[in-house]
Formats: sequence, structure tokens, C-alpha cells
Amino acid sequence: MELPGTLITFEGIDGSGKSTQATMLFHRLLKEEYKALLVREPGGTAISEKIRDVLLDIRHEQMAPVTELLLYAASRAQLVEEKIKPNLEEGVIVICDRYSDSTLAYQGYGRGLNKGFIRNLNSLATQELIPDITYIIDVELDIADQRTDSDKSGDRLENEHQVFKRRVRNGYKEIANGAPGRIIMISGEKPVQELHEEIWQQTISKLQSNGKHKSYE
Repeated sequence: MELPGTLITFEGIDGSGKSTQATMLFHRLLKEEYKALLVREPGGTAISEKIRDVLLDIRHEQMAPVTELLLYAASRAQLVEEKIKPNLEEGVIVICDRYSDSTLAYQGYGRGLNKGFIRNLNSLATQELIPDITYIIDVELDIADQRTDSDKSGDRLENEHQVFKRRVRNGYKEIANGAPGRIIMISGEKPVQELHEEIWQQTISKLQSNGKHKSYE
């Protein structure tokens, strides 16, 4: 589905630094007078935030993988309907902290659920809106763990075991290999500002090449 706006997504394991980079890109775009919106998954709307609370609650250790999958899809469907699609229709650059690739990485590669089914479910939940640009911020597991250790409580996904996290990270690599035109994988072990500048240059290059956006005077 071709819309006037641009959808940019950020992906990576917990502790990769993706949320920091998504926020920095959003503020840089605003500073350069582009129309931009920043949302997160799961969440981003009143309904989706309630689903987020259920998904990440550490008390819900017994949540079945299929339940988890369907809740993520429900949260995404509401976000797309309420925020992402309307803003893309208005020509806005929408930055999403996690999107459909997260579900394929976490529930497909991490949980071992059927990847074909997940792709079909994602297609339904997103109304077939595919990101124009996806940044996967990749870091070693021990570095990611060091970054998330500062929050000792963690959420349900952050508290998963290392084998699960390794499957997710490897899943992201396979996803990136399958979509080289859309996905840009970048090392999250670089200094924060250096990483931001690299993402900024990649973003501006893509925006200029597709001719959709100009900064607003």
C-alpha cells in the first residue's frame, strides 16, 4: 500500500539502544522541520497501552506463546488503525519503536511459532503496511544485558533466558538477510551520537531518493 508518508521502524533485542535512537531521530526530524510522529509497540494508543501492561507484566509467566502472539497483533492492529495509517495518509514520517519484525523475531524465532502464520497475521494487523526503512540495532547479548541490568525488575520479555534472546538475535539477522532493500542492520555498540549520525544520513538519503518529503519552512 503506497501512502504519502514514510514509515520508519526500529528493531533489536532489549538493551540494543533502539528506543534511544528512535527518539533521537524523531527529534532531529522535528528540528529540521519535517512532520514526524513517534510511537511505540506494544502501545501507542489507550487500548494498545492496556494490552502492553498485560504482555509485559512479570506476574504473567504462564502466558501461552499463542496468547502472546495474538495480543501483540491486537495491539499493533489498533495502533495502525488509530495512529500509523492516518498519519501516513497525511504525509507524516512515522517512527515506530518495534513493529511487525519484532513479532517474527520474538514469537517466530524466539518462541518457535509458525513463521508463515505470523507473517499472515502481521499482514492482517498492519493492513499490509510495510515499513519503508527498518533499522535493526544489533548488539552482543552480554552488552544488552549490562544495559538492562540497571532496571533490576525488568519486564516479562527482558527477564527471558539467554537461549531465548540468542534465538531472537539470530532471527533478526535472518530477517535482515531476507529484506536487504528495506532493512539496515547497524552495530549498537558504537557511541550513541555516532550511531545517530549514521542513522540520520541513511534516513535523509532514503527520504531524498523517494522524493516524498521536504522539510517545512
